Amino acid sequence: MTNNQPAPRAFIGFFDDFSNGKISGWALSLYHSEPVTLHLLIDQQEVLQIVCDGERPDVQDNLKLSHNKVGFNAFIPEKFFDGKQHQLSLRFPDRSVLPFTDLDNPENVLPVIPFQGTIRPQYKSFIDGIKQGALRGWVLRSAGPGHDFVGKCTIAITVNGVRLTQSRADRYRGDVAAATGHDPNCGFEVPIPQHLRGNRPHTFNVVALPDKEELNGSPFTTTLADDALESRLVDLLDVIDGLHKQITTLRREVKDLIPQRGHNLGDYDRWARKYYPLLRERTIKKRQLNSSQKTPLVSVLCPTYRPLSSDFIAAINSVVSQTYTNWELIIIDDAGKSKETTDIIKKFTKEDKRIRAIILEKNEGISGATNAGMDAAKGDYVVFFDHDDLLVDVALETMVNAALETGAKLLYSDEDKIDQAGYFLEPNLKPDYNYRYLLGCNYICHITMVETKLMRQIGSLRSKYDGAQDHDFVLRAVEILKPEEIHHVPEILYHWRKTPNSTAVNVSNKTYAIEAGIRCVQDHLDRCKVKSKVSSIRGLTLYGVQWLTRKTPKVTIIIPFKDQVDTTRQCVETLFERTKYKAFDILLVNNWSIEEETLSFIKDIEKHPKVSVLTVEEPFNYSRLNNLAAASTKADYLFFMNNDVFVSHNDWLNIAIGEALAAPDVAAVGAKLLYPNDTIQHAGVAVGPAGIGAHVHRGDPLSEYGYIGRTMLTHDVTAVTAAAMLVKSSVFHEVGGFDEQELTVAYNDVDLCLKIRSAGYRIIFSAEVIAYHHESLSRGSDDRPEHETRFFHETQTMLTRWSNNPLFERDPAYPRYFTVDQQPFFDLIDPEKL
Repeated sequence: MTNNQPAPRAFIGFFDDFSNGKISGWALSLYHSEPVTLHLLIDQQEVLQIVCDGERPDVQDNLKLSHNKVGFNAFIPEKFFDGKQHQLSLRFPDRSVLPFTDLDNPENVLPVIPFQGTIRPQYKSFIDGIKQGALRGWVLRSAGPGHDFVGKCTIAITVNGVRLTQSRADRYRGDVAAATGHDPNCGFEVPIPQHLRGNRPHTFNVVALPDKEELNGSPFTTTLADDALESRLVDLLDVIDGLHKQITTLRREVKDLIPQRGHNLGDYDRWARKYYPLLRERTIKKRQLNSSQKTPLVSVLCPTYRPLSSDFIAAINSVVSQTYTNWELIIIDDAGKSKETTDIIKKFTKEDKRIRAIILEKNEGISGATNAGMDAAKGDYVVFFDHDDLLVDVALETMVNAALETGAKLLYSDEDKIDQAGYFLEPNLKPDYNYRYLLGCNYICHITMVETKLMRQIGSLRSKYDGAQDHDFVLRAVEILKPEEIHHVPEILYHWRKTPNSTAVNVSNKTYAIEAGIRCVQDHLDRCKVKSKVSSIRGLTLYGVQWLTRKTPKVTIIIPFKDQVDTTRQCVETLFERTKYKAFDILLVNNWSIEEETLSFIKDIEKHPKVSVLTVEEPFNYSRLNNLAAASTKADYLFFMNNDVFVSHNDWLNIAIGEALAAPDVAAVGAKLLYPNDTIQHAGVAVGPAGIGAHVHRGDPLSEYGYIGRTMLTHDVTAVTAAAMLVKSSVFHEVGGFDEQELTVAYNDVDLCLKIRSAGYRIIFSAEVIAYHHESLSRGSDDRPEHETRFFHETQTMLTRWSNNPLFERDPAYPRYFTVDQQPFFDLIDPEKL
C-alpha cells in the first residue's frame, strides 16, 4: 500500500514586505537552530542567497523561540530594475516554496509574485523653518536602495500655491552630516521677499525635483514679523542679552525672525563688492589722520614673458591707479621677444616716468628675471607682482601704512581671484604669521612686501627652486627675522587673474613646483639643523614634515571616566594595540564608578605595569579630575584623552611628541578627531567673543582639504580640544592647569589654551595625529536642562575673563573675516562690521 501523506515541513517563514527593491520577512528551520539560507529566484533563475540571521524579537515572542535571529532583508539586484515585468520567488534549502500572501485575496497564498522592474528614489529631508528672514532646511536623495544619500538636490518652493523660486540645496550642514552620516552639502536657505512680511499666515510648499517629492515638514505655515515688530525685536535683543540661558534661547528665536541674510564663501562676489568700497573709506579716513606721514619709495617688480596683452595692460594700470604715488614699477621682459608686449612696455614707460623696463637678452626664468628687477630696485620696500594680476587701488598705501606703524620688515596681505568675467572668487584669507603652516605651504603669497635692506640680506631668488622660488625666499627671510618683524596686513589687496593657463586655475600647470617645494622646505630645515623628512601630500604643493627626533620624553596619558566600562576598555586596549612609542603610561581617573563590571575592570587593569588608577569620589568636574591626575605624575608631557577617543594608527604619539619637540616654544599639540563615519569632529578651535570656541571644519569628509589645506596641514592654532591634547607638563603647571572653580565642564580646554598662548607659547594642530571620537559618549550634551545653568555660567566666565585679550578678541590663527558663531571658514562677517 502506498503512503500518500505529504512529508512533514522542515521550514516555515513569512514574507513581510516587498517595496522599492527591498524584500523582508523571516524564516526558520523546525529541526535546528542555525540560520536558514533562502534562495531568491527571479524568472525561475537563482540570483541571490539570503541568510536569515536578522534579529526578530516579535517572531521569537510569538513562536516561543530560543533565539531571535530569523529575519531577512535583501535588495533585488539592480539589473532587474529595467522597466520590464519579472517574477520573484523564494525557496527553502529543500526547494520548498516560501509563499506570498495574495493581496487581492489574503486567504490565498502564491508561489511567485510579479513585479515591475522600476525603483523610486528615496529622500531624507526636513524644513527647519524661517530663520533670519530665510526659509531653511535640508534634503538628501538616494537613487534607490543600496545607493548613498547625497545633497545638492534641486528644490522648488511655492507660497500660497504660487511659485516662489527654484534653488539648489547645497549649503554646508555639518549638523545633518553628524546626525545622518551623509553628505553635508545638503542645506538650503531661501530669502523670503519683503512683501510677504506681515501678520497674515503664509503656507510654504517645498518639493525636491525632478521627482516632486514633498519635503518632511512641508507644507509649512507661518506668520512673518512685520516691520514694526522687527524693530521691537531688535531693541529687545539689547535688553535680554545678559540674562539667563532660557532668555538666551528666546533671544535666538527672536533673532531668527529678523531677516539677516548672511554672507558666505558661496556668494563671495556679493560680499567683496560691499567690502572694497568700505576698505577705500577706511583708507581715506586714515590718510586724513596721518597727513604728515612719511612716504617711502616702493619698488614694484613685474617680471613678464609673453603675457596676454589685455591682462598685461590691466595689471600695469592697476599700479598706475594706486592712491599711494611714491612708487616705481620695474617691468622685466624675460626675452619674450614679442613685439606686442614690447610696444605696450614702450607706451607705458613713455607716459609715466615712474615705470622702467629691463629687457633681457636671453630667457632667465622667473627667478632670473625677478633678480634683475631686485638688483635694479631703488625703493625702500619691494613688492612682487605677477604680469597678469591686479593690485587693489589702495594696496600700496595700506601696506606702507602698516610697515610704518609696526616697523615690520616683511609684510603680506590677503588676496582673492578674479575670473575672466570680472567676478571675485576663492579668497585666500590668511592667519597672522604662522610658521608651522608656512612649512606646509606658502600661504603668504601675495602681496608680499619686503624691506629692501632685508631683501639684499636674504639674497637673490634661486633658479633651482623655480616654481617654489617665492616659498624659498620667505623661508630664508624667517631664518633672519624675529616673529614680530613679520606682519600680516588683514586686508584683501591683491587679485589673482584666473585664466585657463594660470596657476590660479590649474595646479598641474606647474607640477615641477611640487619637487621644488619639497626641496626648499627640506633645505630650510636642514639649515636650521632640524632633523626631518619633507614629502608632498597627495602630489600637491602641500608638504608634510616628519620630525626625526631620537628623544623619548615620558608621557602620561590621562583618561577620566565614570563607568562606561566597554568604552573605557576599548580606549585603553586600542592604546596598547596602536602605540609604537614606548615611554608612556596610562593614568585612569575613576570618577566614582559604581557598576560591578567597572569595578572588576579596574581591579584587573591595575595589574598592568603601564596602568595606574586614581579614584576621585567627587561630583563630576572635568578640570579637577585632570588637575589631580597631572599633579600625581612626574611625566614630561601629559596627554589628556577622553575615554571615547580611539587612536587610529601606531605612530600617533611619535608624531605628537615630534611636533612638541620641534621647537622650544611649542607647549601643546592637538589631534585631528573624526566621527565614526569618517567626517571631521575636530581640526583645531577658533576662538572669539561671538562663539567662545568653535571646532573648525566639523562635518567635513576626511578626504577633503579644508580651507586652504588646513585639515591636511599641521599648523599653529590658538586652541585645541582637550579630548586629545598633548601638553608640556612644566607649562601646564606654570599657567595653573585647568580652571576647576569656574570652568568645571565646558571651555576649560579653550581657557587653558588661551593661558598657554598668553604666556608666549605655541599650540600646534597636528593633521597627522588622527583618532576617532565618539563625542558625548563620555558625558552628554550641554543642551540638557540640568546643564543649562552651568553652561551659561561658564560662557559668561569666558567672556568676562578674556574680553580684552587680543588673542580672544581676534584669533591670530583664524582670518578675521570669518564668523566664529556660525560655520567657521565658510560664513563671512558683514563687511560693515569688520
